[in-house]
Amino acid sequence: MGETRESSSVPSREKEWPETQAFSEKKTEDVQKQAERGCAKAHIQTPGTGSAPSTGRFRKGMFQRSPVRRSTGALFLLVPWFSCLVVGEISSDFSQCLDFFYDRIPPAGIAGAGYQPICQRYKNQYRFASLYHRQHRTPLFSAYKLSPADGKRPASTWLYEPQLAFSRAGPEMTAFQTPVDQNVIESQAVLQDYKNSSFTKGHLNPSMHQRTIEDREATFTLTNVVPQKAGSNSGPWSRLESQVLGRFKAFCNGSMHVITGVLPYRSGPRWINGRVSVPEYMWSAYCCPSFRSDLPGSMQQFFPTFAAVGRNDRDSGEEIVPVNVKAKAAVRGYDVRRMPLETLEGILVERLALSIRLFSGNCEN
Repeated sequence: MGETRESSSVPSREKEWPETQAFSEKKTEDVQKQAERGCAKAHIQTPGTGSAPSTGRFRKGMFQRSPVRRSTGALFLLVPWFSCLVVGEISSDFSQCLDFFYDRIPPAGIAGAGYQPICQRYKNQYRFASLYHRQHRTPLFSAYKLSPADGKRPASTWLYEPQLAFSRAGPEMTAFQTPVDQNVIESQAVLQDYKNSSFTKGHLNPSMHQRTIEDREATFTLTNVVPQKAGSNSGPWSRLESQVLGRFKAFCNGSMHVITGVLPYRSGPRWINGRVSVPEYMWSAYCCPSFRSDLPGSMQQFFPTFAAVGRNDRDSGEEIVPVNVKAKAAVRGYDVRRMPLETLEGILVERLALSIRLFSGNCEN
C-alpha cells in the first residue's frame, strides 16, 4: 500500500511486450564457471534484450546485453537458480536472501529476459526479496515474511537500488538525491516518473506487514513499487492487506510467507512517463504451514495457503475479477477476488504461459 494522491492522467503508450528469452547453453556454462571461480568480483547479470520507451532526455545504449535464444508465446520461463553469490544485493539468484521464501525455495525458479533478482538490503540487513524487470522498471514480485508492525507508518523517504545503476556500488538501498544521477534515471524508476500521473506508488511488500521501523522504511524503495490506482491502493487492496494481517495474528503459529506480484496487460505494456510499466492486475498469495489445530470451520479454507487477484484498471474485462456494480464510485472497478492458491496459479499459467508453483510442496512439506 503506498500513497493515495491521484492527479491528471498521462496518456498510456503501448508497445509489444518483449518476447520471453532463455539463457543459451553458453550463458549457462559461463555462469557455472563463475561459480566455480568463487564469483570473486561483483557484477550485475543482465540477460535479455529490449527496453521500455524513453523520453529524449534519457541517454540510450547504457547496458550491453548478452545474445540469447528466443522462444515465443510466453512472457516468462523456468531456468535453474545458479548458486553464484556476488558482493552486495544484486545477483544472478536469491542465494543471499532465501529465508524470505517458503522452504528457502523461490517460486519454481522464475526468471527471464531482463529480470534481476534483488535481495533488498537496508541498514546492513536483508529485509525482503524482489524480482525486478529492468526494461519495465517495476518488480514482477516481492517476497517477504509477514511480521505485524510495532509502530506507525514511517515517513516516506524514497529509496533506490544503486547497484542497478553502478555495478560496483555499495549493497545498501539509498535515498534519492537531487539532482538524480543520469545512470540512476536510466536504470530504474525515479520519483519524477510518478509526478503528474494518475497513479500512486503501490507497495508489493507493504510497510504494515513489517515489524521494525527499519523493515518498514526498507519497503519504500521504488524497486518494491508499481503504478497502482488510488481506488485500488487505498480501497479493496488495502483491505486485503489488513485481512491477511488479521489472519496471521489470529491463526498462524509460525511464519507466514507472502509473495505479491503483478500481471501485465495481455495486449502489451502501458506506461507512465513513457518509462514505467503499469500492471493490469495485482496478485498476492500466502503460505502459513503451521496454524492453529482448532481453526473455526469458516477459516479452514484459508490455511495453509490462500490467494487473491485485484483489478488495477476499472475498464478491464471481468473474466479474471468480476466487478461489483454496487460498490462505491471511488472504488468501483478495483475489486479483489479471493481464491485458493491453485486458482491463482492457474491464472498465472493462462496469462503468462508458464507452469508455476509459488510455494514449494504447496506449503505442505
